Amino acid sequence: MGRLGQLVLLTLRNSGRAVLMSLRSFRILPAVLSPRRRPEFMRQCFVTGIRSLGVITVVALFTGMILALQTGLELRRFGQQAHIGTAVTVVMLREMGPFMTGLIIAASVGSAIAAQLGTMTVSEEVAALEVMSIDPHSFLVLPRLVALAVMMPVLTVYSNLVGILGGAVVGATQLGVSFAAYFDNATMYAANKDLYVGLFKALLFGIIIATVACHQGFATTGGAVGVGRSTRKTVIVSFLLILVLGYFVTRLFYS
Repeated sequence: MGRLGQLVLLTLRNSGRAVLMSLRSFRILPAVLSPRRRPEFMRQCFVTGIRSLGVITVVALFTGMILALQTGLELRRFGQQAHIGTAVTVVMLREMGPFMTGLIIAASVGSAIAAQLGTMTVSEEVAALEVMSIDPHSFLVLPRLVALAVMMPVLTVYSNLVGILGGAVVGATQLGVSFAAYFDNATMYAANKDLYVGLFKALLFGIIIATVACHQGFATTGGAVGVGRSTRKTVIVSFLLILVLGYFVTRLFYS
């Protein structure tokens, strides 16, 4: 019981530090557009967005195809396969688009941020910035946090479009549903609320991934082994938070 209590207290303390770090970064949000911070912010947007497009395209395309095939085969038993457009579109907009994009960004960009900041921490580069009166939160955390918060909804929209298109291809080639019928059905029943809720989730996931990655990077100790440990913890914690928060956001808007 004693060790369990210590673990709970440690978790709460680390969570509190991570939240305070994010709040401190948001407090200086306008600084990200200053001439000194703007190049780093644009570079982080490029790394998060452009360099992630390849894997997001493949995952979203096959997710949409799997959704269409699974739901289409069941609907065809009742002669309702024309409704796969609605099924794929609603699921992609509400859940799978932000969920898949969040997991991919956590595994690729989040782990890279933790490794980079962890290496800077153990090599005392972060301490050197503080000695030179450079705020690490403004210099390191803020560009990454804002870049993920901005790019996650953009990538989610792209993921949704690719997934819906993949579903249309399966519908046309394997289920006898024409492209016109698929997209007519999709636009008829999918609501704007589904898109907005999905984008809200994407925004939350982006903030969470950046917060966890930066906090783990700054908390790194123990040299190269510690960097690897921080990277692994970033991926695990981000995955868990994405799952848990995704459920509660869905419950908040649809229960």
